[in-house]
Amino acid sequence: LSIKKHKEVISIAPHRPVFDALVVLAEYRIGALVVLEGDKLVGIFSERDYAREIVLKGKSSKTTPISEVMSTSITTTKPSDTVEQAMSIMSEKRIRHLPVLEDGKVIGMLSIGDLVKETIDYQQRLIKQLESYITG
Repeated sequence: LSIKKHKEVISIAPHRPVFDALVVLAEYRIGALVVLEGDKLVGIFSERDYAREIVLKGKSSKTTPISEVMSTSITTTKPSDTVEQAMSIMSEKRIRHLPVLEDGKVIGMLSIGDLVKETIDYQQRLIKQLESYITG
């Protein structure tokens, strides 16, 4: 979470129209938002939800509330989990976004892209260390 571009939790309320969520997704150039009712995580809204629940079903993004189309089966992780654990969860559950909870509060959101980037960065650091060790 510490290396993410956006440090704050980017969220939206469930009563807001889907159109508002699309504006936020575009503004931040992200693929999903946590849906919060106060501080409580109640769902996730993603581009996939938009495609499947609005576009394909012919609903209006300006009048449909997020609560009607958001994913409510939410898998989360905690700050103490490793990158490998988070990747395993995402792979097993076939999800692309993973809210991070601490003491019941959302403190961030990880995407599969975040985890892939961290894995690549780690491997590059390890290669440099090994090259340095080998050369002297």
